[in-house]
Amino acid sequence: MSDFHRNSDDSAPADGKARSNFGYMIRPTLGYKRRGCKFCKEREKTVDYKDVATLKRYTTDMGKIVGRRKSGLCAKHQRQVAQAIKRARYMALMPFTVKVEY
Repeated sequence: MSDFHRNSDDSAPADGKARSNFGYMIRPTLGYKRRGCKFCKEREKTVDYKDVATLKRYTTDMGKIVGRRKSGLCAKHQRQVAQAIKRARYMALMPFTVKVEY
């Protein structure tokens, strides 16, 4: 076999365990750390639909609900926030959409 295909480390390790040569296939990290869920950090039990100031953080300027990756919430609290935003919209505390002026 040529030197291109064979490494000097191809022999079995001394401890008898198999060695994987697939380390190059692991995806490198992008240099950022996932931030934790705001509600989990503050130990808040529920998301209140009457707290419009908090809910506005999780909507875009057009009124759409922000996704979980962008908001940084865990799955449980993302569902609660989405439900609270929908309730606040139904109770007319938050708008469904905003008026767009051209």
